Amino acid sequence: MSKPMYIVDAFTLKRFGGNPAAVCLVDEPLEDSLMAAIAAEMNLSETAFVMKREEGFGLRWFTPKAEVDLCGHATLAAAHILWETGRLDATKAAVFATRSGQLTASKDGGDRKIVMDFPSEKPEPTKAPQELLEGLGLIPRYVGRNRMDYVVEVDHEDTVRSLQPDFGLLRKLDARGVIVTSRSGDSDEARARRYDFVSRAFYPGVGVDEDPVTGSAHCALAPYWGKRLRRTELIGYQASDRGGEVGMRLQDDRVLLSGSAVTVLRGAIDI
Repeated sequence: MSKPMYIVDAFTLKRFGGNPAAVCLVDEPLEDSLMAAIAAEMNLSETAFVMKREEGFGLRWFTPKAEVDLCGHATLAAAHILWETGRLDATKAAVFATRSGQLTASKDGGDRKIVMDFPSEKPEPTKAPQELLEGLGLIPRYVGRNRMDYVVEVDHEDTVRSLQPDFGLLRKLDARGVIVTSRSGDSDEARARRYDFVSRAFYPGVGVDEDPVTGSAHCALAPYWGKRLRRTELIGYQASDRGGEVGMRLQDDRVLLSGSAVTVLRGAIDI
């Protein structure tokens, strides 16, 4: 038995940029252990499993090590594949039932962007564990925590970009991961694209030392920087080796994330 499988680069229009996600289309529920094995085989930061329901689609996300509660780039990839393969009319929104409630994705006119309606995951100030400070090797300006991650603000964009975490120490934290951020500096890239802030995201506890571009991280970064900058619309750049841009709009207790996607592989997986 085989299932359609795709790899999509999310939060980019450039192949081999952004964050790659695998998308597996299934017509009946799979055992959790089988989905975990497929995700480990794909060995990408996320594999999305999409199943048609009477209304909308079921969506689950697995890293190579664990199932997660929320993932932006694999949701973007899943919606992109549903439209590209004709399983969903391009004029209709993709509606997903997930562990974080109902999420939707829709096309944004002619600019090739996909807009996703996600929950706001505002961080609250918290005391930094010693493993966090030693794992990052710095004294932060701010440390916050939401239900999933630590959010750490540092002094400068250069600090974010040059950071070399101790993943062994970060793996000991009682959290999905760590998001490190700062305001954009004076790099040519920041000036050209008018980024409001930069970030990097580390998830060694779930098998992803550094995630290239993390939609769910921006569910925390949007309310944090929105309050700091007194803005409801923001653009963030995740400064991993691959890199990617995430647009954000704050709307009550939701964050509208926007980005592009491009398919790089089409095939099937035998199970």
